[in-house]
Amino acid sequence: MQASLPELREWMVWAQNPLDLAGTVDNLTQAAQAYASRENLRLLVWTADGTELVGSSGFHALDWRVPKGEIGYWISTPHTGRGYALEVTRALTDLALETLGLRRLEIRCDARNERSARIPRALGYQLDGCLRHDAVAANDPSQLRDTLVFSVVR
Repeated sequence: MQASLPELREWMVWAQNPLDLAGTVDNLTQAAQAYASRENLRLLVWTADGTELVGSSGFHALDWRVPKGEIGYWISTPHTGRGYALEVTRALTDLALETLGLRRLEIRCDARNERSARIPRALGYQLDGCLRHDAVAANDPSQLRDTLVFSVVR
């Protein structure tokens, strides 16, 4: 993740500053607690042989009453363009709808992030809409950004 911060900064609020060891421990502890409580299910993406961390993905904004959630993903810079994001998002979509029983699954991204928006389109998600001036730019809070919302429902 640290090596990919220059590319991630434009899109991810959490990627603005590198984490030191204490920050990394805190981040992983919070992720484990959120996973245990089923609030957010962060997963790691590894190479097929399990020797190299490729990125992270998982389910966020879970609401088990509906039930619904959102898939988020990032792939480390040396591994982008190899289909990892598409592969993991396809697997998580199937897991969410078939095993976890989610009825609505969303993928949200900055409207300017064309690479990220390709993933839900390739998987048959529908574009629900563009939320205009929905957020500020991850790397510049003075800039308003639009958010694309894609979904698949069951």
